[in-house]
Amino acid sequence: MPKSLFTLACLFSASVLAGCAGGNRSVAIDPDSGMDAQAAAELERTEAERLAAIPEGLRAPEQVRDLKVFSGTGLEMTWSGLVARAAASDAVLIGELHGHPMGLDAAATLFDDLLELRPTTAALAMEFFETDEQIHIDDMMTGVIDHDGFMEATGRESLQRYPEGHRRMVVAALERDRPIVAANAPRRYVRLARTDGFERLEDLRDSQQRYFTLPESLSTGGYKERFFEIMGGMRGHSEEETPEGEDDPMILSFFRSQNVWDATMADSVARTMDAGNYPVVLVVGQFHSDFEGGTTSRLRERRPGARVMTISVQPVWSLELREEDRERADAVIYIGPSEE
Repeated sequence: MPKSLFTLACLFSASVLAGCAGGNRSVAIDPDSGMDAQAAAELERTEAERLAAIPEGLRAPEQVRDLKVFSGTGLEMTWSGLVARAAASDAVLIGELHGHPMGLDAAATLFDDLLELRPTTAALAMEFFETDEQIHIDDMMTGVIDHDGFMEATGRESLQRYPEGHRRMVVAALERDRPIVAANAPRRYVRLARTDGFERLEDLRDSQQRYFTLPESLSTGGYKERFFEIMGGMRGHSEEETPEGEDDPMILSFFRSQNVWDATMADSVARTMDAGNYPVVLVVGQFHSDFEGGTTSRLRERRPGARVMTISVQPVWSLELREEDRERADAVIYIGPSEE
């Protein structure tokens, strides 16, 4: 049930229960909605506030292809122009917001449109599937199990773990017989990078290398600075002060994990490109790809000269590229606040 209808139903149920509890007490009913007048007024006020938050001249589009799209330098793009540029790329990194319905719809629709232009060469790679789950994807691709069997095998029966937009992309690739790649490193190896350091993963190279990529060094520059800033804010005050010029050991340990994720996903995309697929569409959390994030920069390092396009979805409405989104990605799509 759409959220607006669900809200309406809940308010209506509440008004009915309130009437029952009051016995013969008279309740004012709104003649248009048939609801308790007070509940109807509250619903109308909430909707008015939501609409007021949208900039003048802009209303939430009914179709995802009508969303506002801008280049990273501020030029407005049409949806067809966005698709055409993506179709001409070797790899497309869609930086998403996990669980945002409009963002997921935008990513799935973009992939649908790319498949129309590149029906025999496009491929799908997903951050949300780990490399040791590739066997289940392969079983699904070869008909050993169906899509329901794949969801059961990977524990993704719920929409929380496997949202509708991701399902649409997987099914679209499956129907076109296009590769689906489990791109990310399993958490058990990522955890080892944090707790035991890269040396422990180095010991596993020979036997477990197919599951993860061990970076030669940690990312530097703005990506590292942003990571430490975010993690520092989450950590709050620490009794042990980090010596000036040194990295906080706790944050550094998490950054090692982040680098294993980035390196593994970049390698997964690069190998899929090498197999003759283009564009390889990687759906990934946007911190990994925005502002030349770790996955983006490592992919460029691995395949210099490759045409890598980045796309970022932002949860606001805007009639122009916001200053804070300048150079965030090659294309920025404004998807509005989530109603979730």
